[in-house]
Amino acid sequence: MERIDGATVAFLLTDGFEDSELTSPWETVEQQGGTPTLVSPKEGSVEGKKGHTQAVDLGVASASADDFDALVLPGGVVNADHLRMDTDAVAFVGAFFDQHKPVAVICHGAWILADADALRGRRLTSYPSLRTDLVNAGAEWVDEEVVVDQGLVSSRTPDDLPAFNAKMVEEIAEGRHAGQSR
Repeated sequence: MERIDGATVAFLLTDGFEDSELTSPWETVEQQGGTPTLVSPKEGSVEGKKGHTQAVDLGVASASADDFDALVLPGGVVNADHLRMDTDAVAFVGAFFDQHKPVAVICHGAWILADADALRGRRLTSYPSLRTDLVNAGAEWVDEEVVVDQGLVSSRTPDDLPAFNAKMVEEIAEGRHAGQSR
């Protein structure tokens, strides 16, 4: 796996996230030399659906994509549903696409991409129940372990984390992608 020394990676989430979809990519970013930052609309700490708690580093209302090299969006139904209704979170996600920076999304985390209008003409995967929503937002949805499309990395479930983590690091190491836009 490549090194991403010095890369700053935002993890956007709130309560109800899928625990391993935060902890596994977070550890991978650290192991490969990057610096992860937990960004959330919630203050204090967040709690996953299986009980993992983690301190919030930065409120999404004051966060700027300018300060990060990449974004990771863990899944979890409750997490994803709450984030897509938060205007600051949607704007934060959209800014990564506007700046052509890598975005890695797993499971239900892809929901917010529809609200950020970042799916037209993009190829990705997700938890199968999101298929119709993502297709209706303009995406080509496929059922594959991991999909990479111009800096957008997507996977379906925690079972896909090894492949997801490897491609996430690869795309972060490559940096900006001209095709990563909305």
